[in-house]
Amino acid sequence: MPSSKKTTPKSKKTAPKASKKSTPRLSAAAAKKPSPSVAKKIGSVLEGKKAPSFQLSDASGKSVELKDLLGAGNLVLYFYPKDMTPGCTIEACSFRDHNDRLTALGAQVVGISADSSASHTKFTEKHGLNFPLLADPENKVTGLYGVYKMKSLYGRQLMGIERTTFVIDKAGVVRRVFAKVKVNGHTDEVIEALKALG
Repeated sequence: MPSSKKTTPKSKKTAPKASKKSTPRLSAAAAKKPSPSVAKKIGSVLEGKKAPSFQLSDASGKSVELKDLLGAGNLVLYFYPKDMTPGCTIEACSFRDHNDRLTALGAQVVGISADSSASHTKFTEKHGLNFPLLADPENKVTGLYGVYKMKSLYGRQLMGIERTTFVIDKAGVVRRVFAKVKVNGHTDEVIEALKALG
């Protein structure tokens, strides 16, 4: 006789489904925010306050400190977005062409951007610049001076250097701040500020 045992199908063990955690997508603006290490250093340098000290490399790779620059007199410290770009070239060449007037007022010009020393060398040689450019690739000093900030470019939000010039006297005190600089006529503004120092 056939067996009366009933065969029951084996129950399939189903592994518990992993819970999908939804990860919020960052907006393009949020994704471009500075890292916490840079964000902590972002400050605002005001007129009448001491200029923050710093140490950066020039185009030749030599280390330069703020105190070394101030030893020669007043300082025109300008921050700009990028080597070789049109606005930055106009600004640099204007400082180059008026350098005699600036030195006659007891001041020297120094530029800072996030470009490398090698980039600064090419920029200097191409345009015959007669003043030093300092490299700040990690945006430590631009953050310290409050010029590394959120900018709007072609409808996009991103972090970058806002074109800014600081006129610093030989005692290290910021005497004038030019924010959101328009390059045309800017050197004349700086010269007038230096004359006001007496």
